[in-house]
Amino acid sequence: MTATIPVAVPRKGRPLEAVLERVAAVADIDAIADSISSTLRYEKALTKGEQTADRSPYERLADYSETGDPTAPEYTLLRDDREGFPRRVVFDSLTVSLDAVDLRLIDSADLVLEEVVELRAEGVGSLAEINARISPKDTDVAVVTGLGDTVYHTLLATPEVVGETTSLDRAFVATYQGPLCISPRYERLVEAVLGTRATDNVEFVYPTAAAEEEAAIAEAGLGVYLTVTGSTAREHGLVIGEHLFPSETVLMENTVESGHDAETVKTLLTEPATDTVLQVE
Repeated sequence: MTATIPVAVPRKGRPLEAVLERVAAVADIDAIADSISSTLRYEKALTKGEQTADRSPYERLADYSETGDPTAPEYTLLRDDREGFPRRVVFDSLTVSLDAVDLRLIDSADLVLEEVVELRAEGVGSLAEINARISPKDTDVAVVTGLGDTVYHTLLATPEVVGETTSLDRAFVATYQGPLCISPRYERLVEAVLGTRATDNVEFVYPTAAAEEEAAIAEAGLGVYLTVTGSTAREHGLVIGEHLFPSETVLMENTVESGHDAETVKTLLTEPATDTVLQVE
């Protein structure tokens, strides 16, 4: 009998695409992966007002569902708490055959590993340090490898705050006193990465629902945000500083529950990886 291994995955965006690309490297799901990515990019464009639809999200959800095909991807609706944002169709699940096991990809929302990383006076800078700071009293989960879709939590500041001769890096934050603008979901991560000694004298502030993160950082003077090219930050007049930490979709495992079948899946999914840097998602 073929074993089914459930794997929690992100429900949308580049993190999910990274998972699909890695699975497609060892299974014949290129067409399915492209279909899922295209569908979710369209839904994202609808959410951001870049596209318009003549059908409700419920009608689109019914159209995407292929109930007669057990191998077809399934979708669900995400309720967005932000005012003015519509309900969004996101990934729900997909079953993929891999050698002697079936891989059941299941929507896990966000994997907030930062919630179990121990805070210390000194910051962290590597995957080895992350796993070392996860107490087995809190969780049996550990990071195995990254999937290569790296962006960075980056220090951003106005020229007035950072000055002309000072480097915008961890050392700057350690001597800085004032507001530090971040997304609320990343507060504990920023504390872990910078270290509590560096964040003792800062006041965490957060973007409002109506403001872009870069605009909110420009108003606060200093902040941390996920950046790819930094072009939007420059448009807001911000100086781009140190990449504090890579953010990458990761393969994680429950070290207690993993058995032979799970090891088979882990081997299949990690073999394509080469020199990736791992992270918190």
